[in-house]
Amino acid sequence: MIQASFGSTPPFTLGIEEELITLDVATLEQVPAVDRILGGVDGRPLPGRVKTELHASVFELNTDPCAGADEALAALIALRRAAATAAEAAGLAVAATGSHPFAVPEEQAIVPEERYETMVAHHGISARRQNVQGLHVHLAMAGPDDCWQALEGMLPWLPVVLALSANSPWLAGKLTGMASNRAGILAELPRTGAPPAFGSYAGWEAWVERLGRVGVLPDYTRIWWDIRPHPALGTLEIRVPDQPTDVHLSAAFAELLQKLSGSLSLADIRPADRGDYQINRWSAARFGPAARLIAPGGERVATATELGRELLELTGVQGIDPEHCEAELQARFSDPREAAADLVARSLA
Repeated sequence: MIQASFGSTPPFTLGIEEELITLDVATLEQVPAVDRILGGVDGRPLPGRVKTELHASVFELNTDPCAGADEALAALIALRRAAATAAEAAGLAVAATGSHPFAVPEEQAIVPEERYETMVAHHGISARRQNVQGLHVHLAMAGPDDCWQALEGMLPWLPVVLALSANSPWLAGKLTGMASNRAGILAELPRTGAPPAFGSYAGWEAWVERLGRVGVLPDYTRIWWDIRPHPALGTLEIRVPDQPTDVHLSAAFAELLQKLSGSLSLADIRPADRGDYQINRWSAARFGPAARLIAPGGERVATATELGRELLELTGVQGIDPEHCEAELQARFSDPREAAADLVARSLA
């Protein structure tokens, strides 16, 4: 059995992971400088930690477990400020975004760590292209069955979250017409999108163990679904949102997911329709809030804006505008360097 720590913290305790990029302060080029960020924050008392990611120009901010969104927001602000201070001392800038406006993903340096080097060796160009950043939200679960039921209950709403969080309209210097280029690039890896309908946590666990036994899967963290169990942390991890530029949006989306999970009646949940999810995921990535989505339940179609309003009413969350996404702010610029400068300014506003 996979070692698990479900129930070790109160249910729905919140943890947030942000992925930010390092840029040259003058040229705004993406530069492989995560070591200077890590060195600059080393020894500082922080409400979380800073760590490496696949690319050497990307770093991850992890909050400590938080009771709610206000605590998480304060932690994210402190972590961003610490990283920005370290960057400034090294002649760098930092930015929060789903994709760098003009960096060529395949040309970005990989962190020289075995985990990432073996990933690139196996997945090749599809791994090198993962120069995209997301917001990951961890929710503590009381037990494994609760975790799987919450996964099924939340899954139909995740394309709405993707649409409202879309923040990667630029890719390699071009406005591609996608609100979230990140979503499509992630789909180039295996084991992405919606998890199969295993029926239960035990079914998922048996599948992971079998793939490990036959040598296909080193461990479950090499599964990059939009939502997945994370038993080592005792959490359900939601990975679908693009990385927000506005730190307040990071906290607001985390609160939305926390309250959605807490509102579910787990006993009444049935497996979500994966076919609907696949259709909705693409539409959300393409059109953002204007996307026409199959509503949860499968019996009507509505815009992501309309479903977003329903979701915000259901959860009582404020601070998210269901009519707009941050991709629209980036797409105001015709010059990707101007878009990059705006990202740097807004990331610490």
